[in-house]
Amino acid sequence: QVQLAESGGGLVQPGGSLRLSCAATGRTFSGYHMAWFRQSPGKDREFVAVVSRSGGRTNYADSVQGRFTVSRDNTENAVYLQMNSLKPEDTAIYFCVAGLGSSSYSPTPFSPAYWGQGTQVTVSS
Repeated sequence: QVQLAESGGGLVQPGGSLRLSCAATGRTFSGYHMAWFRQSPGKDREFVAVVSRSGGRTNYADSVQGRFTVSRDNTENAVYLQMNSLKPEDTAIYFCVAGLGSSSYSPTPFSPAYWGQGTQVTVSS
C-alpha cells in the first residue's frame, strides 16, 4: 500500500507557473513509476506525465510537452510537476499516481495502482 498526498495547487493567471508536489508514504516509493493525471469537469481523467523509478525516463502528453516537467526525489519520497506557460485548458484536478510499467526501467505503458486525492489547479485571469 502506498499513500499519496498532493499539494501546490491554486489559482494562477494564464502564462503563469505552478509546482505541484506529491508526498508518498507506505511501501517502497522507489519501486514504483510515478505519474500525474488530471480531470476537468465533464471529462475523463487523462494522462499528463510519468517518470520512471530511477527518474531517468519521462514521458508527456502532447498537450503539455515542452511546458511541464516531471521529476522525483527518491530520498524524499516525493514527485513533482513543474507547470509553466499555463493555459485555461490546463484547469483541472491533478492526481499523483503510483504504478507499474512494462519493466523496472520503462514507465510505459503505465498501469496505475495507487491514487492520491488530487489538488485543484485553476488557470484564469
